[in-house]
Amino acid sequence: MDINKLSSKIIGAAIEVHKALGPGLLESAYEECLCYELSLQCLSQET
Repeated sequence: MDINKLSSKIIGAAIEVHKALGPGLLESAYEECLCYELSLQCLSQET
């Protein structure tokens, strides 16, 4: 996967998380949900 496609998937996942949760939560909540969203898209991550 090229860097542009990967970047697009990551940014898309972050946007989906923000749309679902909205503003005002702790960073840890967004981080946990972003990790879950990335796993749904078969992207691994390190925390």
